[in-house]
Amino acid sequence: MALRMWASSTANSLRISVASRAHPSPFSLSRCFSTVLDGLKYSSSHEWVKPEGAAAAVGISDHAQGHLGEVVFVDLPETGHSVTQGGSFGAVESVKATSDVMSPITGEIVEVNPKLKEEPGLINSSPYEDGWIIKVKPSNPSELGSLMGPKEYAKFCEEEDAAH
Repeated sequence: MALRMWASSTANSLRISVASRAHPSPFSLSRCFSTVLDGLKYSSSHEWVKPEGAAAAVGISDHAQGHLGEVVFVDLPETGHSVTQGGSFGAVESVKATSDVMSPITGEIVEVNPKLKEEPGLINSSPYEDGWIIKVKPSNPSELGSLMGPKEYAKFCEEEDAAH
């Protein structure tokens, strides 16, 4: 409750509109000041995956980019390399730290986001759209079942934040 009052007070002083909805949009859940989208699967290391036909887009969640701060560099892998679920495929460097990016699924990298070389901040401004990192052709689509849905991920983030 105190956090909510502080956030509301801060938002008012910064002249930011804060809306509280009794019925959240069916397209997103907003928890802990971050957005969690329906239609995506999430890993416990805060990466998301979005199946798109034969490939799946992968990026870091809004929650993760919020904790990282301003992203200034992205270490991108090469197209054609293999990734393993839970294995590192690159890194994101922010003004605060450098963090490995883990693959939520196993497969072959079929595309790398070329915009991130010139605009790494897309991970901050558009983590689920323009800020995707790689596209993977999954070799084991059943791995998606081991990932969290949006409600589970939102709860995971809340619990993780409460523990810190």
